Amino acid sequence: MDFSELFKLSGLLGRFSPDGKCLASCVQYRLVVRDVNTLQILQLYACLDQIQYIEWSSDSLFILCAMYKRGIVQVWSLEQPDWHCKIDEGSAGLVASCWSPDGRHILNTTEFHLRITVWSLCTKSVSYIKYPKACQQGIAFTRDGRYMAVAERRDCKDFISIFVCSDWQLLRHFDTETQDLFGIEWAPNGCVLAAWDTCLEYKILLYSLDGRLLSTYRAYEWSLGIKSIAWSPSSQFLAIGSYDEKVRILNHVTWKKITEFEHPATIVNKRTIVYKEVEKSPSVETERLSFPPTRALASSLFSTQSKYDISQVPVSLQYVKPVADRANPKMGIGMLAFSPDNCFLATKNDNIPNAVWIWDIQKLKLFVVLEQLCAIQSFQWDPRQARLAVCTGNSRVYLWSPAGCVAVQVPVEGDFQIVSLSWRCSGDSMALLSKDNFCVCYLEREEV
Repeated sequence: MDFSELFKLSGLLGRFSPDGKCLASCVQYRLVVRDVNTLQILQLYACLDQIQYIEWSSDSLFILCAMYKRGIVQVWSLEQPDWHCKIDEGSAGLVASCWSPDGRHILNTTEFHLRITVWSLCTKSVSYIKYPKACQQGIAFTRDGRYMAVAERRDCKDFISIFVCSDWQLLRHFDTETQDLFGIEWAPNGCVLAAWDTCLEYKILLYSLDGRLLSTYRAYEWSLGIKSIAWSPSSQFLAIGSYDEKVRILNHVTWKKITEFEHPATIVNKRTIVYKEVEKSPSVETERLSFPPTRALASSLFSTQSKYDISQVPVSLQYVKPVADRANPKMGIGMLAFSPDNCFLATKNDNIPNAVWIWDIQKLKLFVVLEQLCAIQSFQWDPRQARLAVCTGNSRVYLWSPAGCVAVQVPVEGDFQIVSLSWRCSGDSMALLSKDNFCVCYLEREEV
C-alpha cells in the first residue's frame, strides 16, 4: 500500500472522475485537476468566488463548480481549457446544483425552492420545474439516466413528478400519502421508486414507474421513524434504518419485511467475530536513545501503532445515551451501505458511535463487528469487491474484507485527521480527505 504526499484542500471537495482517470480538488476559489496515477496537475482553473460544491459530468469531460453565496455556477471543459460557461441565477439565488445523467444539462434549485432551472449546454435553452420540495433528497435519477423523479410541494400536499430526461417532458404526476415527504430514491434497476416520510412518522411508499402505489410499509407508530435507507445493487432488498436502532430488510416480491437486524450494546452470539482496535506504543532499545533524539526516533517514540485483536464474546460496546431534549438526537441507524456483490450490509448505530456492523445478507445474520477507538466518521465499499474502508477522524485508514481486518497508518508528518474517503471506480486507490488536506492511497488488488 502506497500513499501520496499531502495536498491542500478546502470544503472536503475532492472527487475522482467517473472514468477514474482524473482527480479534482478545490483550494478556496481554485479548481485543480490531476492525473490519478502521477498526480501531476493537468488543469488549473480560477473561479469567481470560493467553491462550495463540485461535480463531474457522467462522461468525465466537464466539471461543475457551484458558488451558492453568489448564485453562480461555472462549468469547465477538460478537452478545451479555454472554453468555459457561467450560469448566473441572479436575484433568484442558488441552493443546489447537479448534472443531468447525459452530462449536458445542469439543474439549479433556486432559493426558497421556488423552481428548478434546467440549463442546456448544447442548445443554451432553459426549462423550469415548479414547486420542488425542500427535503433531504428531492431529485432522483434512474441508473440508466432515462428518468428523473422530483419531490414537489403544492397546496400543502406532497407530489412526485416523473420526467423523461431526453426532452424534460412530464411523464407522470401523482400525489403521495405522506405527511411531509423527506426523500426519494430509485432502485438500481429503475423499476421502483421509494419515497419516505419525515422522521416523525414511520412510513415508506413504493411506486412503479407509471406512478402506481405498489406497497406501503410501516413498522410502528407514535415514535421517531426512518433515518436512512439503502437499496441492494441487485434491487432485491431495501434496507431501512430507523431511530429504534434497527434495520429492517424488505424483499422486492411482496415488499414485506423478511428480517430485522438489532444493534444491541452487548454482543453475545459466539459466531460473531468482534475485531477490537488496540493501540500500542512501539518499543525502542535503550542503546538507540540519544539526546537530543533524531527526528525519526522522536516521531517513533511519540507515535502509537494500531492493530486489531479478536475479542472474546460476550463483548460490551461503548453505548452513548442520546440527549432527549435536543433536536436531531444522536441515535438510530445513521449509515447503511450494501457491498457491490450483494453479500454484505455495513451499518452504523449512532448510539454506539465507535462500531461498524457487517451483516451477511445470504444468511441474514450478523457476521462481524469492528470496534474502533474513535467514532466512525465515514465508511465506503470498494466498488469492485467486498472490501470496506473506514475512517475515524485520525490519521489511519481501516480496511475489512472476509479475509480479515487491517489498520494502516498514513505516513505523513503533522496532524492529518481523515474525516471522509472515496474510492476510485477501479477499486485500486482511494482519496483520503481531511478538513485542510487530502492524499491518495494506492492499493494492490490482492491486499487484505
